[in-house]
Amino acid sequence: MFDPLRSQLRILLLAGPLLFGSSGCDMVKEKLGLEEPVAKAARLAAEGQAVGGGCRQSGRAIEDCYSIYSWLPKAAIYQGWRDMDSYMRENKLDTVEPQLPPPQPPGARKKRRPTATDAGDEAKAAASDRSDANPGSERQAGSSH
Repeated sequence: MFDPLRSQLRILLLAGPLLFGSSGCDMVKEKLGLEEPVAKAARLAAEGQAVGGGCRQSGRAIEDCYSIYSWLPKAAIYQGWRDMDSYMRENKLDTVEPQLPPPQPPGARKKRRPTATDAGDEAKAAASDRSDANPGSERQAGSSH
């Protein structure tokens, strides 16, 4: 009745997917916003230091970095900016002009480029609006024949 091999196989089949699924828990928690406060603060501090260093290297003023990256802690941005400033002065490095515009803050809506189908839909909508505005114009044109 009781088969130990079958029992072990059943345990492995249940434990395998659970272990595999839980390996990405940190990523899932971060995406869902369920990140631990200490881990989130450490991540934001590291991002702030990286952003501050990048701002200094690109020649941006520290105040501009604060306003562009308002969701990052100012202390971390300043630390990164100051570290990069001392590094650039020691090694006599020039600033590098940024090629891309600054990013939008998280949660900001991104502008979508109109596609060809959108342009066609807008033209059709405008044409129907014009015909709705002058309903008698089509009748008059049709009755003249």
